[in-house]
Amino acid sequence: MWAKTIEWLGDKARLIDQRKLPTREIYVDIKTTEEMFDAIKNMLIRGAPAIGVAAGYGIALAALKNSDKDYIRNKIDLIESSRPTANNLFYVTNRMRELLKKDDVDVSMLILEAISIHKEDRELTEKLGKYGRELIPQKAQCMTICNAGALATGGIGTALAVFYKAKEQGKEISVFVPETRPFLQGARLTVWELKKNGIEPILIADSAISHILKTERVDAIFTGADRIAANGDTANKIGTYGLSLAAREHDVPFFVVAPSTTFDLSLESGEEIPIEERSPFEIIEFRGISIAPKDIRVRNPSFDITPNHLITGIITEKGIIYPPFEDGVKILK
Repeated sequence: MWAKTIEWLGDKARLIDQRKLPTREIYVDIKTTEEMFDAIKNMLIRGAPAIGVAAGYGIALAALKNSDKDYIRNKIDLIESSRPTANNLFYVTNRMRELLKKDDVDVSMLILEAISIHKEDRELTEKLGKYGRELIPQKAQCMTICNAGALATGGIGTALAVFYKAKEQGKEISVFVPETRPFLQGARLTVWELKKNGIEPILIADSAISHILKTERVDAIFTGADRIAANGDTANKIGTYGLSLAAREHDVPFFVVAPSTTFDLSLESGEEIPIEERSPFEIIEFRGISIAPKDIRVRNPSFDITPNHLITGIITEKGIIYPPFEDGVKILK
């Protein structure tokens, strides 16, 4: 791939600042748990799997500073409070808590665990791409939303991994990419990433989704996910639910691509998934420029829930789960 979203350098983590893309490629060295908390909360790094990897390194940084278990547990609590929706974050923090329960745990073990989490994520994304590419015809026109590529993971991506692996097979692919307001992950990140990796993106306004699905050939839609409940209900970037409704209306297959670390089988349905509400300034400003009056009421949910009946299948590293999802998720246990 063209860049490293996150890299461990022995005593610090290096992240690409995704807020500056696509105009500037800037890397930031993260040396403390507090800096990693800020990086996650303020979206210097984003994407559920990438947040999980970053959380692991944030905890490793805590262990480097102070090996006291209570100190590390407090820093795990801090990292965990950064963002509420992505399950990968909590998968990693719970994994680190379990490791701390061992009598002989030391700093090196926590660092190695964080590195292992990163390595596992890379391997998972490869498998996601290989399963998903079998759903793409030789000459395909697809659609995605937000950014579910290398920038959102520790590897080659979730939804975009499907396109990358299909390209390796010699398949010809173009991808419709909605801009994904308000943070413009589609326009700023996905279009840029696809072009870097030799796949043709076609940027569209969010409001053009239904028109494109009605008037253009779209073979399939592939999205990432931030948390998936036991019944298959899926939380993803705001706008995904509307995209799934449009896909159903126009008979376009709608696939979710996510590793097992994104599933939260403790939740029966999507109604239990917490939805992050972000700053109103993401709506009324863009990079410091006002685009709406400041003295207005704003709602800025960052995610929505796509109900299971609108999902054609969920692509995991263990295979593709088809409805009924309540039975299908058993392959992850």
